[in-house]
Amino acid sequence: MTSFSTLMGKQTLLPIIQADSVEQGLNIGNAMASAGIGLVEVVLRTDASIDIIKALKSELPNLNVGAGTVLDADILKKALDAGSDFIITPTISSKLLIDLSCCNIPVLPGVSSASDILLAREFGYTELKLFPASLSGGAPFLKAMGSVFKGISFCPTGGINESNQQEYLALTNVFAVGGTWIAKPDWVELGQWSKITSACISAQNIK
Repeated sequence: MTSFSTLMGKQTLLPIIQADSVEQGLNIGNAMASAGIGLVEVVLRTDASIDIIKALKSELPNLNVGAGTVLDADILKKALDAGSDFIITPTISSKLLIDLSCCNIPVLPGVSSASDILLAREFGYTELKLFPASLSGGAPFLKAMGSVFKGISFCPTGGINESNQQEYLALTNVFAVGGTWIAKPDWVELGQWSKITSACISAQNIK
């Protein structure tokens, strides 16, 4: 199976889409694609999220679109049925990891502690999401984990922004960073899609 980092290619930014409507989601996705983004995560936090994934897959067929905030088997099934290209979870449990074992697409499990990392590794995962990164030790925590868990790499999200993303990307065990700062809620509300494009371009030029 293709790894999550392979699916991302040279992209070191995981842009997160959170929208209240399909129209909003499509506008955000188009703005990100205009910046050269080839992969986005749609967090399943609104009633429109599943329909947004379907719409993005239809309207932007060259864009890899995945589902985030997958917490259980029911949500996982909805995400897979919507055509998600990858799955991301905010946290893990043994049951959730067993449910995820049926996936034939890349999975990025969320961790927030050394014990989570160990559990995920025991299930065969070597690429993980640190969430919420800023509240889970941040870059210093990931640097420390690099000497303990060799061969494990991370995509931290949660509290990442334009001012600290380089601190994370400078770490050898970080392959990307994720966040919503490139699609701020007020930009979405006001329809300022060009600001999203500019923010994505700026973020990708960091590394």
